[in-house]
Amino acid sequence: MMVVDVTLLVSFLLFSALLSAVPGPSIVLSTGRAVTTGRAPAMRIVLGNFLGGLVLVTCAVAGLGAVLAASATLFTVVKWLGACYLLLLGVRALLAARRSARPGPDGPSGTGARRTHPLREGLLVGVSNPKSLVTLAAVLPQFVDPALGSVQVQLAVIGLAGALTQLLIESIWVWAATGLRSWFQGRPRRLAALQAGGGLAMIGLAGRVALQRPAT
Repeated sequence: MMVVDVTLLVSFLLFSALLSAVPGPSIVLSTGRAVTTGRAPAMRIVLGNFLGGLVLVTCAVAGLGAVLAASATLFTVVKWLGACYLLLLGVRALLAARRSARPGPDGPSGTGARRTHPLREGLLVGVSNPKSLVTLAAVLPQFVDPALGSVQVQLAVIGLAGALTQLLIESIWVWAATGLRSWFQGRPRRLAALQAGGGLAMIGLAGRVALQRPAT
């Protein structure tokens, strides 16, 4: 007996692949880290974002997405927390760009860079966008066939498959970005420009999150 409809599952995976292929906060953060500090820290960001995706899927299956969509106050609180965190990451990237542009102990070859926790950063970025949870709660049920049995089980299976698809695509982004690392190493201006661009992108994404409104 099938747990989910294979056609609906494939359709959702294609939907997830299209969403994951478009650079969002996690991809901006992980590819920038791949170039500046290497593949391993970047992959920890990807793993953290995957875990964040699992949190969102769990919340959607539990019905919290509908609660968030129905409560303007709760949506606003979560939205501003996410926007502030993305803004913090953007400011930190701009400060890192200033350090990279300077020779000496705080430059790209020195030890002055701030210690970061990539797994935690990826997790927080993964769960910081309330619109993602609301969208997931609205989209997932469209790929469920009630005739096959438990709707909750189908939601969980399809959501997990989508999260794994996102993990795969973001990993490809990181591996591609790592290939550019040698082009940036030893070139402070290029590295600083990359970090500044990533920082501005994160700040822009923070603004986009801050302007979001609950679906009506």
